[in-house]
Amino acid sequence: MGRSAGVWLAVLLLFAGAVLLSMNACGAGGSAISQGKINHIIIVVQENRTPDNLFQGLPNADIATTGVNSLGQTIPLAPISLANSYDLGHRHSDFVLMYDNGKMDGADKVTACDPHTAGCPPNPQFQYVQSSDVAPYFQLAQQYTFGDRMFQTNQGPSFPAHQFILSGTSAPTATSNLFAAENTNLGTGCAAPSTAWVWMIDPSGVESSTMYPCFDHPTLTDLLDTAGISWKYYTPSPNSIWTAPNAIRHICGPVGSECQGSGWVKNVVLQNTQILTDISGGQLPAVSWVIPTGQASDHASINDGSGPSWVASIVNAIGTSPYWSDTAIIITWDDWGGWYDHVPPPRVINDGTSWGSGYVYGFRVPLIVVSSHAKAAYVSHAQHDFGSILKFVEVTYGLPSLGYADAAADDLSDCFDFSQAPLQFRNIPAPLSAQDFLTDRRPPADPDDD
Repeated sequence: MGRSAGVWLAVLLLFAGAVLLSMNACGAGGSAISQGKINHIIIVVQENRTPDNLFQGLPNADIATTGVNSLGQTIPLAPISLANSYDLGHRHSDFVLMYDNGKMDGADKVTACDPHTAGCPPNPQFQYVQSSDVAPYFQLAQQYTFGDRMFQTNQGPSFPAHQFILSGTSAPTATSNLFAAENTNLGTGCAAPSTAWVWMIDPSGVESSTMYPCFDHPTLTDLLDTAGISWKYYTPSPNSIWTAPNAIRHICGPVGSECQGSGWVKNVVLQNTQILTDISGGQLPAVSWVIPTGQASDHASINDGSGPSWVASIVNAIGTSPYWSDTAIIITWDDWGGWYDHVPPPRVINDGTSWGSGYVYGFRVPLIVVSSHAKAAYVSHAQHDFGSILKFVEVTYGLPSLGYADAAADDLSDCFDFSQAPLQFRNIPAPLSAQDFLTDRRPPADPDDD
C-alpha cells in the first residue's frame, strides 16, 4: 500500500501532539462525568468479525446485504454458521487487497478456502453469520449501545491488535518508527523461543524487517499501577498472541520459557473463567481484560459456537450482582477476520507532511457497550477505535494520556447517558450458562497463526 493509505498508525502517533485532528462525533473529555459513576470496566475481546458479517439485520445499524468484488460484480451476502469450517486471510496484505485504495472491492482477493474442499461455499468472503447463532449478541446490541463505526486501529491480525488494546501501540519502544504488523512465526512474547520473530512495518507502510516479539514501552496498565488502580488480565493461555502482556518486557519478566515478572504474577490470571468467580465473590478489579478460549472466541474454523454464551455469562454475572450499578462492559472484536465489510475505514490525519494524505484505520469491528448508564437501544454512529477504549479508562479514572492511539481517539461518551435513570438489568438468555464454562475441563484451543 502506498504512503497515502498504508502508513502505520503508530508512526503518526509519534507526532500526535502536533498533528492529530479529531474526526469523532463526540469530543474528548465528554465522559468525565463517568468519574464516580463508573468504578469497574470490563474489556471483553472477541475474534475476527465485521458488523456486516456478525450483525446482519440489526435495526438502525449500517449493515450491508450485498458486497462488490474486484470485477465490479454485486455479490449477495449468504448465511453460514458461527462455527463454520474455514478461515480467511487477515494479514496486512489481505487488508491492502480488500481496501483497494478505499474502493472496498477486493474482498474476493483475500486468501480463502480451497473451493474444491467440502464446506467451502461460493464467495467465501461474502458470508454472514445467521442471527440464530448469535442471538445473545443481538439482544445486547438492541438493549444497550451498538457502535457501527468502531474500527480496529491496526491493519492486520490479532497480535498487533491486542497490543493496541493494551497500550495503544505495537511499537517495540516508545520512540521506534517500526511497528508489529503481523502474528508471530513461533510463540509470542518475551518468553517465546529465541527463534521467534514478527514482521515489522516501516514508515512507508512496508514490512521491511523482523524482530523478536518482546517490546517495552508504557502501557495502560502502567498508568493504572501508578494511580493505585487494580487491574487483571484474564486469559486461558500464557503464550497466546491474544495475551498482550506477554510481549511487554517489564510485565512479563521471563525466567526461561515463562513470564514470571511481578506484574505478571500479580495481575495476569491464567484461567479466564475466574472473571466469573471474581464477580460472584466480590473480587472484581477496577479494570479487567477478558480473553476467550479458542472454542468461545468467534474465530472462524476453531470456535464451537459458544462465544455468544461466553459473553452473555459475563454480562449476566455483572447484571445480577452489586456491580451492575457502577460497571461498564466494553465488548469488541480484535480484527475483521477477512470477512467482507462495506464501510471504508477513514483517514484520521491530514497534516500535509511526508506521510501523505493520512493514516487509514483497519476495517470495522463490532462494538457493544453494556452498562446501567449506557444509552438504551441506541446505535452510535460516532467514530471509535481501540484507542477509544483506552481513552474511556483514562477519563473515567482521571489518568494521563499514553500519547499513542488514545491521544487521537474519542472517549466513548457518545455511548453513555449519565443523566438518565440507571437501566434495570434484564437477563440475556443463552444456550450455555456460566456454570457450563466453569465446569468445562477441555484444554483451551489456541488461536491459529494466520
